[in-house]
Amino acid sequence: MTTSLNHGEPTPFDRELARTSAETLREKRNRLTGPAAPLVRGWAPLQAAMHDALVNPPKGIADVLAIQVVVQAILDQLPPSPANNRVAAFNKLYLTITRRVDTALQTTAQWPEFLERLDVEFAKRYFLALDLWNRDQAETPDVWEVLFRRAGDTQMSELIAAVLGVNAHINHDLSLALISTWEQLGPPPDDKIYPDYELVNKIFYEEIQPLRRGFSDDWQMDIDRLVGPLDDWSQRILVKVTRAQAWEQARRLWPLRDDLEDFRAACHLMDRAASLVGEWLLFGDRFVTDAGHVVVGGRRFLQKILD
Repeated sequence: MTTSLNHGEPTPFDRELARTSAETLREKRNRLTGPAAPLVRGWAPLQAAMHDALVNPPKGIADVLAIQVVVQAILDQLPPSPANNRVAAFNKLYLTITRRVDTALQTTAQWPEFLERLDVEFAKRYFLALDLWNRDQAETPDVWEVLFRRAGDTQMSELIAAVLGVNAHINHDLSLALISTWEQLGPPPDDKIYPDYELVNKIFYEEIQPLRRGFSDDWQMDIDRLVGPLDDWSQRILVKVTRAQAWEQARRLWPLRDDLEDFRAACHLMDRAASLVGEWLLFGDRFVTDAGHVVVGGRRFLQKILD
């Protein structure tokens, strides 16, 4: 029976090329970042509370949910003001999705053991990033740094903050979570595992509209009303494509796991690539946000004159 990890002969891996490419990607990212976002790690002034929340890794989805709830309460108290921390916006979205996955485990999952194990391993990557940042560790993945260093930046919309978190979690963490899950449960057949993997896509599809609109600014809501269902359709396609890509990335990484140096180099390259995507998302958001504020402000000014 063909398993999800059978790819025939593995493609030779060039470790030095991966390292060189990773450095090139970081240089490109640094040019985009510029001096606008100073690097200050840690979840001050609640470092101790965050440490306590993350000290015990989750063993099941109930643990994941419990930790996410505590983390949400901590993030909501952090600067710049109550309920305005931008990492809190992503955690809120993630908590909503995890609750839906928990329900799916009881109802529609064909292989609940796989889906729960994947959810736990997936959450561990996020919790590890939060902990590394809290302890001022340079090992914090670059892709999470893109969001974390802007936690107090209210110029960045909650919507793009949530998107940056999704980018980090899917384009970096998900592949590593799949590998950890396969190592524990074995590589199962595609026809048994992939339907449950895609079940999360369906959850995203159902939640993406209310979640997106709950995070949107006034000008973003104006655009949303203008384009109708087009935003929902495009973001569903994006979720499907990125999660499919994460699956394929995990399959490519799987043969490298026995060579620690190759595996680290490949993961490093994946992190740098995803972090550059995050910076581009942020760059685009700044441009569109400025234009949106001008358009909405101009329209309201005209309305006042006409009224």
